[in-house]
Amino acid sequence: MDIRLGNGLDFHRLIQDSHRPLILGGATIESEFALEGHSDADIILHALADAILGALAGPDIGELFPDTDPALKNMDSARIIEKARSFVTDRGFSISNVDITIIGERPKIKPHKETIRRSLSRLLAIDVERIGIKATTTEKMGFAGRGEGLGCLATALLIKL
Repeated sequence: MDIRLGNGLDFHRLIQDSHRPLILGGATIESEFALEGHSDADIILHALADAILGALAGPDIGELFPDTDPALKNMDSARIIEKARSFVTDRGFSISNVDITIIGERPKIKPHKETIRRSLSRLLAIDVERIGIKATTTEKMGFAGRGEGLGCLATALLIKL
């Protein structure tokens, strides 16, 4: 049996911008905060795509979607996940499960976990029961502890069909 495990990590600056939504896992989260980035800055989808691509020893999202490309400005990160999923199917694998850890002091993730899980289920085409999401703080240490940004660690398990 061919089983592959991959990890991905992403961080973005947390800002207050009433014109920019906070998007996590493909879901728009009601919040006074947003994430700054070249694309929609969805830390979950970025870390998750890198986890999936890493499990396949493929390119990372920076190679596939460089932040220097003006055509990708404000891009919906669902495109990144679609590309990662095409790598999975083209190589004869399926996504077994994913595990997500969001790192930061704010906003609180617990009220949004199920919305994010349902969005990821749709984007990944896997059952919501195969998606773990949790959040942690840095106990007020570092940039995340000061509320300056959010991070995400993602792990993906792939199985050869």
